[in-house]
Amino acid sequence: MRVRRATPADANRAVELLRDSHVAAGFDRADGPSGFVVPFVEAYAMRLFLAHVTTPNMFALIRESAGVDGVLLAAASEHPFGPVMIARETVWWIDPARRGHGGAALQMLTAYELWAESIGCAFAGMAGMGEDPDVAQLYLRRGYRPAEKHFLKAL
Repeated sequence: MRVRRATPADANRAVELLRDSHVAAGFDRADGPSGFVVPFVEAYAMRLFLAHVTTPNMFALIRESAGVDGVLLAAASEHPFGPVMIARETVWWIDPARRGHGGAALQMLTAYELWAESIGCAFAGMAGMGEDPDVAQLYLRRGYRPAEKHFLKAL
């Protein structure tokens, strides 16, 4: 198992993982955990992934173990309230069948944090879908603290 920066050659598999993440989050159905339906469009996912690979202040990480089975995308920008750089996770997904193997999740999180620090970020942010206590405990153990909770309303 290894964790590495993504390249454009990873795009097709990364898009498959992004689709899996989308379905797992329930965005493909009205009865999903969030209740919000967002169509998955392969071209959008491809554009998203390639932007994270090629754009300054964006980051794309791949996990490999018997093939590519994980992806973490993030972007850094100045905080809107002051001159502080902050990194934010765009998506983080590891194939559920491959989770818990070799500490890959921690390696991916460490690589993301090191990248954020290397480009001058004062903070690194992670998101969790729903109320998954395992994800929350992982973030808390790593020194993350809840910062805000977002609410969406379908229009």
